[in-house]
Amino acid sequence: MLNADALNQLRQLKSDIEESKVVFPGTVKATNGRFGFVVLDEGRDLFLPPEEMQKVLPGDRVNVTEQEVAKGKTQGVVDGLIESRLDTFVGRYLVKGKGHFVVPETPGINRWIFIPPKERMNAQPDDYLYCRIHKHPIHDGKGQAKVLRVIGKAGEPGIERALTLATFDLADAWPDPVVQQAEGLDENVIEAHVAGREDRTDRAYVTIDSPATQDMDDALLAEPNATGWALSIAIADPSAVIDPESPADLEAFNRATAIYFPGEPLPMLPDSISTRLCSLMPDVKRLALVCDLQVNNDGSLGDYSFHQAVIRSRGKLSYDLVANLIEGREDEDIKALPDAVANSLDQLHQAATALRKWRTEYALLSGDRPEFRLRLDENRRIRSIEPSVQNEAHRLVEECMVAANRCAADFLSRQPSGLFVQHPGIRNDRADNIRALIEGYAPHLADIDATTPEGFQALMKQTSGLEAEVPVKGIISRQLARAELAFTAAPHQGMGLSAYTTFTSPLRKYSDLYVHRVIKAALWNAPIKALDSEQLLTLQSTQLKARQAATSLETWLKSDYARTLGEEPMEGVISRTIPAGFFVRLESNGLEGFVSCKDLDGKYSFDPVTLRLIHNKNGRIFQLEQTVKVSFSGVEEERRQINFKLVEAQEIPTGADTDGA
Repeated sequence: MLNADALNQLRQLKSDIEESKVVFPGTVKATNGRFGFVVLDEGRDLFLPPEEMQKVLPGDRVNVTEQEVAKGKTQGVVDGLIESRLDTFVGRYLVKGKGHFVVPETPGINRWIFIPPKERMNAQPDDYLYCRIHKHPIHDGKGQAKVLRVIGKAGEPGIERALTLATFDLADAWPDPVVQQAEGLDENVIEAHVAGREDRTDRAYVTIDSPATQDMDDALLAEPNATGWALSIAIADPSAVIDPESPADLEAFNRATAIYFPGEPLPMLPDSISTRLCSLMPDVKRLALVCDLQVNNDGSLGDYSFHQAVIRSRGKLSYDLVANLIEGREDEDIKALPDAVANSLDQLHQAATALRKWRTEYALLSGDRPEFRLRLDENRRIRSIEPSVQNEAHRLVEECMVAANRCAADFLSRQPSGLFVQHPGIRNDRADNIRALIEGYAPHLADIDATTPEGFQALMKQTSGLEAEVPVKGIISRQLARAELAFTAAPHQGMGLSAYTTFTSPLRKYSDLYVHRVIKAALWNAPIKALDSEQLLTLQSTQLKARQAATSLETWLKSDYARTLGEEPMEGVISRTIPAGFFVRLESNGLEGFVSCKDLDGKYSFDPVTLRLIHNKNGRIFQLEQTVKVSFSGVEEERRQINFKLVEAQEIPTGADTDGA
């Protein structure tokens, strides 16, 4: 038995070892395998072997020590948990012998997690579950989970949407305080706000939307004048009935945006507010924040002003009806339009045409990418995919919204603080590749500095329609940074504008609702609770999560629908290339699938400058915007990725040898 002195010496030795140990903080990064990495705060990655990965979860903040395992090779040893960022997750219930487990659907958790008997909520095998980490595996590598909710089983109608909501921690129900607030609002609220507002109920505003749209947040009116047009854009005004930091406001901030899931959207505000009380429905009084602006004959913007008003829409018009009127087609619905509405629509079209002409010359337009509409069946799965044609009415509305948003951005840029949408153009880490691309395939543009707003705009304009060996503009367009929210004005390079914001969708986007409050606070001293930097980051990350959720559900539904394609060859266009292969977008329905280099003859190298895959021997090329023929070859279940196999290439760049491919 050790005496007291010996025990003290051992304790001191252990303490000395701990004090001399070099510990590195970092974040756990999982892989598809059992191993992983820790991204150290100092910038490098440290390998984590499977036995160490058993102690951690994806995204964990941990301390690690570095251990040499072979000459020149080291690995991490987990020393302690700083913070676990993974709280809830979804998975499938599995019973194996006497053990009850959840098999996580979360990427990077490549293990079964034990569920104690008291935490199972009567779940049945193969149920999808919404779970919480009940015991972290940091000490012994054996984590435990607690079932929070049984979601349902595979194959049940709507299970895809329900599982997506749980995966992204999105609430489908409204908290009780929000329900109580919404139920307390009625038409009397409108009347209470009429006093002090401009009465524009006698003017011929109309909404132009899809027939199914119920949350109408913009109504339009235009009249000719000596130098162009007086354009009036009335935007729904939910800020008039939703006080800052009220339950509905806090929940709208938490949701950040409405999510347009196929078949059943997830709104940002309760229906009683977004589709009734604040929606610019026809033939009823509605509160609006109106932007009046002068559109000059050349499409430039003149003076503008903002007004708190009451309007009464003269009609809920569809895009198709307005397009038919613009194109001179006659039907009974067009004949039934009041003269004031028909005249306004004609002037709206002329003003929008001038606005678009100005943007074409002085700013940037995004190309009309083909869009498709998913039609769901009674089981909430895709029945068909139909092209969604963008017509002149869509472009009319787009130009009016952009013009109003430009006015809002200009106004906010003159205030102490605002909320803007910035777009920095080309990603910093791709600037060298873009320079090499221009020098190699458009040398006459090599003097342009694409990292500046002026240079980026010039480059995008001059590469549009450029005849070159590679699709220069398409390559640049796939290497742009993501737009960001900011409190200060800065260029939106993607649109070619010196400043931009959005305030035209306050029923659907919290950032737009907030811009309403900033404008009203500046002009009429309306109450506002200013966002801070942390809230801005939260708002932006929540918007991103919402887009990821919508994409995830669409990917799931499309991967199931792809199984109906059969083996017939289909024509498509290469939409993205990576070192492992390329993605093809089908022209008939917009589905995207992957063609792996493993399924092609020979070996291919990836060129990061041209984003091309080039055969190592015969020089065959696969590149962006190239037309190919493919057939369906299956779905990778874990990622729900559609896979194609190449049938034949319809278009191969000049000079490429097709032998052996």
